[in-house]
Amino acid sequence: MPRQTTTFSNDAPSRAAIETSLAAGHLLVFDDCDFSGADLSRLDLQDSVFRNCLLAETSFYAAKLGRTRWQRCRAGHADFESCDLVDAVFESSDLNNSSWRRARLASSTFRSCKLTGAQFEDTSHLALVFEDSLLVGADLRRMSFRKARLVGLDFATADLSGCDFREAVFEGGSLRDAHIKDTRFEGADLREADLGGLKLANAKQFLGAVISPRQAAEMVRAMGLNVA
Repeated sequence: MPRQTTTFSNDAPSRAAIETSLAAGHLLVFDDCDFSGADLSRLDLQDSVFRNCLLAETSFYAAKLGRTRWQRCRAGHADFESCDLVDAVFESSDLNNSSWRRARLASSTFRSCKLTGAQFEDTSHLALVFEDSLLVGADLRRMSFRKARLVGLDFATADLSGCDFREAVFEGGSLRDAHIKDTRFEGADLREADLGGLKLANAKQFLGAVISPRQAAEMVRAMGLNVA
């Protein structure tokens, strides 16, 4: 039997109102709601839909957010630490400076999102997908993108230390000035990525990677060498 749906529209729903609907077993839809600064921590909001919502500095700490859908939301500095976000989908949303530490992000998708300065420390992220998104200055340490198809991702100045990009294919995007200590790019196709400013301390990191002649010339110049 389909679950009854409760829709909150153009509202700033209280935690109590949300808990009442959840207790009744309802599926929740939030349209144009303002949760700025609200405490929604530890709530079971699985399968909920958020559209055009204001979520600046909202706390979802340890909430259950599996299979949720987020469209055109503004969630700068929102806290998703320790959340269950398995199979969640974020589209066209501003998530700048958000925290995802220790979150479960398996099979989640971020499409056309702004994630500048976001923190992804110690997440579980099997089959996580980023597409056409800004990850400028984000903390992505030790994440695996092995064999992934990376479309339009801007990793400029991001901390990619210990990340695994082996055999990944970059379709556009940028690695400009990214931090790549112990990052692995063996066998990656980097021909369409902006590699400006990368510090190649260890050439073994790029063993078997494919780059264009233009990129090769830029790297050589960055090392202070002149090609005669």
